[in-house]
Amino acid sequence: MSIDDNIDEAAVIAKIDEQIANNPILLYMKGTPSEPQCGFSARAAKLLAACGAKFASVNILAEQDIRRVLPKHKNWPTFPQLYVNGKLQGGSDIMQEMYEAGELQKLVGKKAESSE
Repeated sequence: MSIDDNIDEAAVIAKIDEQIANNPILLYMKGTPSEPQCGFSARAAKLLAACGAKFASVNILAEQDIRRVLPKHKNWPTFPQLYVNGKLQGGSDIMQEMYEAGELQKLVGKKAESSE
């Protein structure tokens, strides 16, 4: 079954799963960390940078197949989406709450140290 006739949904899901598995900290966002294309993505990237995290990112504006398939595949409708050690953490609002509670620093700090 395909979301769109032009999308091989199974191939896109395999690509997403591989990206998440191969990157301890991965942010799906609009734009890039250095040139975010929305305020929520900008906030998410800044929060990770404030934690000193080394993270990978995927620009969903340049990857339209991922933009269409990921929300359905992971049951999370909006972007950005943060994955740490294969687990969806949430979007920028949840990241902000985690940061204010000191949880984000602990979570991504450990992952950042282990990836060096």
